[in-house]
Amino acid sequence: MAGRLTARAFLDAVLDPGSWVSWDAPIRFRAEAAREYREALARARSETGEDEAVITGQGRIGGHPVALIVSEFGFLGGSIGVDAADRVEAAIRRATHERLPLLAAPASGGTRMQEGTLAFVQMVRITAAIVDHKEWGVPYLVYARHPTTGGVFASWASLGHVTIGEPGALLGFLGPGVYQALHGVAFPPGIQRAENLLRHGLIDDVVAPDALAAHLAGILDILATPACASSASEPHGRLLPDAAPMRPVGDAWDSVQRTREPGRFGLESLIAKAATGFVPLLGTVVDARHSGLVVALARLGGMSCVIVGQERDSQREHTPLGPDELRAARRGFRLAGELSLPLITVIDTPGAILSAEAEEGGLGAEIARCLADLLASPAPLVSLLLGEGTGGGALALLPADRVLATEHAWLAPLPPEGASAITHHGDTSFAATSANAQGITAWDLRDAGIVDAIIPDDPDHDRFAATLAAALADQAAPASAVAPHERIALRPRRYGHSR
Repeated sequence: MAGRLTARAFLDAVLDPGSWVSWDAPIRFRAEAAREYREALARARSETGEDEAVITGQGRIGGHPVALIVSEFGFLGGSIGVDAADRVEAAIRRATHERLPLLAAPASGGTRMQEGTLAFVQMVRITAAIVDHKEWGVPYLVYARHPTTGGVFASWASLGHVTIGEPGALLGFLGPGVYQALHGVAFPPGIQRAENLLRHGLIDDVVAPDALAAHLAGILDILATPACASSASEPHGRLLPDAAPMRPVGDAWDSVQRTREPGRFGLESLIAKAATGFVPLLGTVVDARHSGLVVALARLGGMSCVIVGQERDSQREHTPLGPDELRAARRGFRLAGELSLPLITVIDTPGAILSAEAEEGGLGAEIARCLADLLASPAPLVSLLLGEGTGGGALALLPADRVLATEHAWLAPLPPEGASAITHHGDTSFAATSANAQGITAWDLRDAGIVDAIIPDDPDHDRFAATLAAALADQAAPASAVAPHERIALRPRRYGHSR
């Protein structure tokens, strides 16, 4: 990889010119420190021009104010002792108090060996400060630089709402040199590189330092703007049931076939045509770039939100929904709650994968946990039934404060062929009969009170995307105005027969 940036060079690379303000008070040598350690500290200060292994302060990125904690690896390998921990914790607490997004840019071998166990346990109080910061709904971003290992990696470097890696960076718990010294063999090459962590769904992206400012600005554009902004051209409720389109000609089986047509409008089109800001969070599942599940920060219809949605074509072509994808969905649910952003779930799935591996991976349990997480989420929830809604994979994203459906969308416990097989002793040829008998269409769901509004299909995909985005924002706004405990109490009531 290219030469390592110093802490000051990193600031120059990411901050708006002239915006840096240091928060650091001078650090004095501890009188009780051993002579050799004091000499090492003195050399580190002379060589780096810094008085500790971290610097903290405030600046702007793309015009957005942000607090920063930046490691100086040249200072004793960026290691964290008691004094450095004091500085890190103080910066986190100040950022929380001032409600500033916090960017941590660690480059560290871990805790400082010269201070032993006392340095090691400092990771606990730094973690506690990060937890408090996130509980206040203030963004915490991490840019893991080369190298980030040990106790730093296993604490504050791994707790970001969004985590980005430096290209080629060594990121991992146990340093490869330590591993070789302890085990007598080299650590397998490439395992701890940022790119491999991205492939395995452990970080969200890999971005070069010279592109980082623009990337961070895009994230802050989403997180620092109002969560909900209703359509300026139309009032809330314009898609309530009394304004819904006429029931279409055709039966449930016709809708099923329409949603399976190649080239039908899907989540990818909605994002590409209507999202004015979009940051995919790839630290969710293995090979997330080809996953059938999307977790992202976005601006949609003038609204900042978290999107957790199903991309139908990717499920068919690459990765059917399995337990890993549902665990990723739950990360998106948590993120919306932590950041106090509306959560938009988009349902369009031929169904979760049916396999021995999925059963052993806990597929059923993950569906249950998705339901439980959504029902208990403090975030405003809007669900969009976009197309196919097959089985537990669809149900896992359904509970919400408002539920929208497109004209031909449907929801069923099994694909109609599966229902036919159950009711007709293995014969799937009664799929159309099963579809028509089970009350699966958007219209049936609206009549049952499960769906709040139906949006007519539109062959003009640009216009359809804009309509859907505006509808989602329009319905999130009133949900956001209700207290979280009231939203949570109301969510399950729409499914009661005697509502």
